[in-house]
Amino acid sequence: MTIEIGQVEAIFRYPVKSMAGERVEVAYLGWHGIDGDRRLALQRTQERSGFPWLTATKLPDLLLFTPVRHEDGAEKHFPTADLPTHVRTPEGKEMEVFGEELAAEVERRLGAPVQMMHLRAGIFDEASVSVIAADTVREIGGLAGSDPDVRRFRPNIVVRLLRPNPFEEDKWVGGVLLFGEPGPSGFINGPRVSVTMRDERCSMVNFDPDSGRSAPEVLKSIVRTNQTNAGIYGTVIRTGRLAIGQTISLQESAEK
Repeated sequence: MTIEIGQVEAIFRYPVKSMAGERVEVAYLGWHGIDGDRRLALQRTQERSGFPWLTATKLPDLLLFTPVRHEDGAEKHFPTADLPTHVRTPEGKEMEVFGEELAAEVERRLGAPVQMMHLRAGIFDEASVSVIAADTVREIGGLAGSDPDVRRFRPNIVVRLLRPNPFEEDKWVGGVLLFGEPGPSGFINGPRVSVTMRDERCSMVNFDPDSGRSAPEVLKSIVRTNQTNAGIYGTVIRTGRLAIGQTISLQESAEK
C-alpha cells in the first residue's frame, strides 16, 4: 500500500564532510545520494583505524568552515561537478580546497596532519541519504530546552508531515519513500529511497552549527525519548529530481 505522508520542506547537502552544509531548492538524487553531497573529506593521515575521516566530533571547529565555489577557478579541480573550489575559515579567510594552507590551518586546530580527499561515491557513515521530519526536530528541541535547529541533525531531506507526529520516521523502516506527484495511471515517476534503518545519533547533534559549542542535553533527550534514534537512513533505488514542496509518499513493506 502507498500513502501520502508529507512534502519536502528542505534539502541540504554537505560538500565537505562535517563542514557547514548548504540549503538548496532543487537537487539531483543519484545512486550515491544527492549530487555534491559529502564528496570531499579530510583524512587524518596518521590515523590507522578503519575510519580515517575527520569529523566534528573530533574537531567541532570544523562546522564553522564553509565550502564555497568560484566558477572562474572551478575547472582546476572540478570542471563538471558542482563542488567547492575554496573553503572559508571561521575568521573569513578563503583557502583553496586542496591547498596546503587549508590543511595546515586544520592541522593547527586538530594537532595532527590532514589531507583533503575526493571520493566520487561520497563518504557516508551508514547510508547515502538521511531523512528527518520537522516535527521530530521540534520535539527534541523542546525536550532539550534548545532552539529546534534542523542543521544540528545534518539531514539531506527534511519532511513536513501531513499528520504531525514526532519520530514518525521509525515506522518507515522497511518501506520506500517516493518523491513526486502521481501521474494519470497513479505511477509516481520520481526518485525513490529504500528506508534501511533508523538513524542512531551521536554527539554530533550537540554542536551548535553557528558556534561549535556543545549542548549535551540534545543527545540526552534523544536517548531518553527514542532510544538514541532520530530520523532514518536510506539508499537510492530510483534516481531523479528533488525539489522543495515535492509530495512524499510511503510504500509500506509487504511484511507490514
